[in-house]
Amino acid sequence: MRDLRFHADSGELPGPAAEADVLVAGGKIVAWSEGAADLLGYRAEEVLGQPADGLLLNPEDAESLGRRSVVDEAGRLGPVALRHRSGDRVDVELWGRPLASANGERPWLFQAARADTIRTYEFGRALLRGLFTDSPFLIDVFDTELRFVAQNQSHRGVTGFRGRELAGRTMREMAPPGMMDMDAFESRQRQVLDSGQPLIHTEVVGNIVPGGPPREYVWSESILPLKDRSGEVMALAHTVFDVTQQARSRERLALVNDASMRIGRTLDLSRTARELADVAVPRFADFAYVNLLDGVFGGDEPVRGQPPEAMLLRRVAHRSVLREGVRLGAVAEGEVDSFATVPGSPFTDALTHGAPVLLTGDELRVALAEIAPERAALAKELEVHSWLLVPMFARGAALGTAVFVRFRNPRRFETDDVLLAREFVARAAVCVDNARRYGRERSTALALQRSLLPQRFPSPTAVDAASRYLPASGHASLGGDWFDVIPLSGARVALVVGDVVGHDLHSAVTMGRLRTAVRTLADLGLPPDELLTHLDDQMNRFLDERGSEDVQLGAATGATCLYAVYDPLTRRCVMARAGHPPPAVLSADGEVTFTDLPDGPPLGLGGVVFESAEVELADGDLLVLYTDGLVRSRERDLSAGMELLRETLSAIPSSATPDDICDTLVRSLLPDHHRDDMALLAARAHGLPEDSHATWTFAADVELVARAREVTNQQLARWGLENEAFTTELIVSELVTNAIRHGDEPITLRLIRDRNLICEVSDGSNTSPHVRRARETDEGGRGLYLVAQLTQSWGTRYGGRGKTIWAEQTLSD
Repeated sequence: MRDLRFHADSGELPGPAAEADVLVAGGKIVAWSEGAADLLGYRAEEVLGQPADGLLLNPEDAESLGRRSVVDEAGRLGPVALRHRSGDRVDVELWGRPLASANGERPWLFQAARADTIRTYEFGRALLRGLFTDSPFLIDVFDTELRFVAQNQSHRGVTGFRGRELAGRTMREMAPPGMMDMDAFESRQRQVLDSGQPLIHTEVVGNIVPGGPPREYVWSESILPLKDRSGEVMALAHTVFDVTQQARSRERLALVNDASMRIGRTLDLSRTARELADVAVPRFADFAYVNLLDGVFGGDEPVRGQPPEAMLLRRVAHRSVLREGVRLGAVAEGEVDSFATVPGSPFTDALTHGAPVLLTGDELRVALAEIAPERAALAKELEVHSWLLVPMFARGAALGTAVFVRFRNPRRFETDDVLLAREFVARAAVCVDNARRYGRERSTALALQRSLLPQRFPSPTAVDAASRYLPASGHASLGGDWFDVIPLSGARVALVVGDVVGHDLHSAVTMGRLRTAVRTLADLGLPPDELLTHLDDQMNRFLDERGSEDVQLGAATGATCLYAVYDPLTRRCVMARAGHPPPAVLSADGEVTFTDLPDGPPLGLGGVVFESAEVELADGDLLVLYTDGLVRSRERDLSAGMELLRETLSAIPSSATPDDICDTLVRSLLPDHHRDDMALLAARAHGLPEDSHATWTFAADVELVARAREVTNQQLARWGLENEAFTTELIVSELVTNAIRHGDEPITLRLIRDRNLICEVSDGSNTSPHVRRARETDEGGRGLYLVAQLTQSWGTRYGGRGKTIWAEQTLSD
């Protein structure tokens, strides 16, 4: 091998490469080798004593060769054309060197080789030079005892091997400590020795800088068997090439890909920050944490331009390779990071200039010494050697910072690491900003939804009600489902559940308008079927107002509704529905039935007729109204859902409150990821006692007004309401007088004692009364004005025949 190195570096022709030797003295041939005979075809006796220039194809080349020999007497003369015995041309490379002799003559030894032989030799010499002198690969040759036989110049220049004689020693004996796993290396060598098969491109990780700063290298190693003519392995060729940068590039690419897959999978701000920390540790850093500006949590618009002097950075997430709880500075999630809030700290610098900050361990400890000495001590204890801070910006505005720390990983952060960190932090910043904007929109949506739905029910005696509303999973709490409990005149109560198509702002707005319309129509005392007819007209007006453009954009185009009115005096409930599931009734004895209620079409079709039905509810019976989001899902259809609702209600104990029942139904029927929003209303009926109301009928005779006042006083006395007698007597007198003068028979007076005292006067006329301000000279016209002044509320409702004027006054303590 040393000969190969010598010849690769010299310009001499080795003896084995020469094909012909000729000795020339005095211009004549004096010696002729067998190789020369083979090369040119002449026998020795044919050429000895003959002029040497006779061997030249062109005799005039003799003068040129002479000039070359003068210039380089002992060297290569170059290419020459010789004549074969047959006359053919033979191209050779010629070497010549002068020899000394005893008689003073100066004979020359000429050596020749065919030109193609020289080219083959020079190719081999170039190959050897490339492998053993110029190659960037580290090449070693080991014998079968795993000892060094030779190595190329690249290996001899490697730190840790430079200037050391390796021949006869093993790699284990000569390699710097910690360079690589020697047991694994020798195992690979023995595998090739035993199998005779090469091992190609094995990536080996190690440190090739003994005593220097920690730095990992990655090598691509190949071990090739060198075999003799019999096929036996006689040595091993070991080639190594530094692929550290390629390996790091693969790692960084894999990390970026992993970050794109794992960061931002939800619209939860804290979870996104945790995903960033989880991606970084342990593959990129030994410790990572994320701080966000305090205003980000409230959905405020992020800071643009110069960050505020009094900014607060709050810890959102952290992750460490160490045991739980060990973290730089011991800042708990949710707490303000004191180090980050100090003016002039790396955090404020990074947010001001929008550039990462990379510190060595010493630089970090200096920065921490005055601000947070306990954290400086911890950094020293953990032997932190590299600290990287990357600001989080999205859409040109600052959101916070991400910090990465290395103390167990021996590699320091490099320029490519900084670029990598900026890459996945930028992705996380966009996701955090999306989560912030979603949180703000969701808060707005929640406020809007709360304003559109009743936050608390009135407390009528007739029912004890509870409700639940849940938006569809993945939507910002906006939906078209609604419910309502509306107190009506005569101690009655209306129960409403509706569902507008869609889960967006359009649906919520339509729902709010429909709920307002229902309340307005309910105040008129309309029966359920008539109310739905008016509501259908209103829905059509809504659609006409929007036009075709909104419909194409996915605006709500339909709705369903169930409207029920319960009268605690008669204990009867009248209801009608427009494309809505029928209500369920849970009786006091545990029986569950679905009301046989005619099904009308959804609202918005126009020109349809709705029908109502009437059921009797005993005291304690529970009426359950719901939207299809409770009973219908991807896994079950409406019928299966209603059957499950029946089974769930049947298992509920009679002592359960409406609130308990709502919780049970939501827990049992609603899947975790429901695709539709859901509204649920449970109302337990309570009828009024028989002695809480009284009714009288009068003829259309003004003289009977006194009788009406008399029976009123008597009834109030029986109820112990003597304090209300004067006011009530005046109200009854005015209402009965108006009915006799302006209405038709039959004229009926009814008093109801609920939480308030209710006075109702009915007649057979449909004329609408109204309040007017009488002139001082008028003898009448002040009746309804007095009623309005003396009562809490009053109004008119119309029935199948005639009308009822009612007045309600608050009872004194």
